[in-house]
Amino acid sequence: MKCSDHCAESIKLFGKPFEEVHLWLDEFAGSPEYGMRHRKVRHHEQGIQKAIRLFGEEAGLVARQHIISDLKEEGWTENDPFPKDEADYVRMGLF
Repeated sequence: MKCSDHCAESIKLFGKPFEEVHLWLDEFAGSPEYGMRHRKVRHHEQGIQKAIRLFGEEAGLVARQHIISDLKEEGWTENDPFPKDEADYVRMGLF
């Protein structure tokens, strides 16, 4: 999903866009080092905890929804385990 899509979803679910959280989660998207494999960097439980430390408690809910929306694009379902960290994300074949 694009940042604008994540922001629209956040407005619907949380009442405001939380653009700073979405931009932070996708900071490495398209970078020479990661390209679209950037999701392994912050799209997991460890990334959610960091978002909470940086942006506050509500950001954790927003980050989790962002990650779930992106994981679903990769074929993940709510019945699958949620990735714990970068190594777990890669191990699950989601990168």
